[in-house]
Amino acid sequence: MTSMKELAPVGLAWAERGVPAPPPRAALRRSRPGSERYRLIEGDNIAALAALREEFRSSVTLAYLDPPFFTGREHERLIRSRNPESGDIERRYEAAFDDRWSGLAEYLEALRDRVAATRDLLAPHGCLVLHVDPKTSHYAKVLCDEIFGPRCFASEIVWRYRRWPSKTRNFQRVHDVLLRYVRDPEQAPRFRQLYEPLAPSTLVTWGDRKQRAVVDAQGRRRRSSRTSEPTPGTPLGDVWEIGIVAPVARERTGYPTQKPLALLQRLIEACTDPDDWVLDPYLGSGTTMSASGRLGRRSIGIDLNPEALSIARKRLWELRIAPLEQRVLARPLRPARPAAQRARVSRVA
Repeated sequence: MTSMKELAPVGLAWAERGVPAPPPRAALRRSRPGSERYRLIEGDNIAALAALREEFRSSVTLAYLDPPFFTGREHERLIRSRNPESGDIERRYEAAFDDRWSGLAEYLEALRDRVAATRDLLAPHGCLVLHVDPKTSHYAKVLCDEIFGPRCFASEIVWRYRRWPSKTRNFQRVHDVLLRYVRDPEQAPRFRQLYEPLAPSTLVTWGDRKQRAVVDAQGRRRRSSRTSEPTPGTPLGDVWEIGIVAPVARERTGYPTQKPLALLQRLIEACTDPDDWVLDPYLGSGTTMSASGRLGRRSIGIDLNPEALSIARKRLWELRIAPLEQRVLARPLRPARPAAQRARVSRVA
């Protein structure tokens, strides 16, 4: 059998596939003071990731990327407010993010550059989780194999949820895919085992005590016995049943594609320790930073949309967290020349 170490490299190919673009020259300028444990960065995420390299290279324990899903449309945020005169709930929409592309090739190239830039920030024990849907998950998997190497693939998590059914001559789509890659396959990744409640049938048969395997002389399992030690439950599998954010939920922000706190909290609890850095280059509704704040993790969120940053800022303020805010500059700041030097250059010019 061929081991993962012996696999020949494979990759995606498409017409006019370009080579990865060099990291853009960028720097960060402080726009609002706050806690350096929580950083909100306004700007294009590829430039922000390049600007973070010097300070955070090999420092991030968990990077969670929830990019656009290649839907081909512009997404809007729903804002509800109450009319002060009539008392009626009024709804209006504002642009949130644009998910229109010239084609799949442009989408994959943008995704490739951002996954590669994020990889450089991961600690040796860290991991990257890419959240996509079944329409692009197979392309994303091969793309990540190229960037990380096949041995770095750790798991495919299926997030299953319930939602209003759609009229389609097909099975209802009720899941997303989270692809998890470790930075260095030779290093023990940060991982904490989480547990699910025991199945009712298991409770009837074995109760809430741990089982112990009874083996024969050849080491084959013959039966199980019950111990007196309480069980924490069933080790968490890779299919997660977590509800979407309901329209009337208190955590609802109105931002499209908002992910539930329960999903990010589970991911952060499993893949990080307190005080680890968590990075979200597609901040959106700010769920990653909110979950990080609740769990005592340091975090960085990046978004080009000021409205997304406003939502994340409000969610952090609700936790009594005032984040440090920064803005991406297209070019790195240069030290100011002395006045005499500036005058001399001016005269030469």
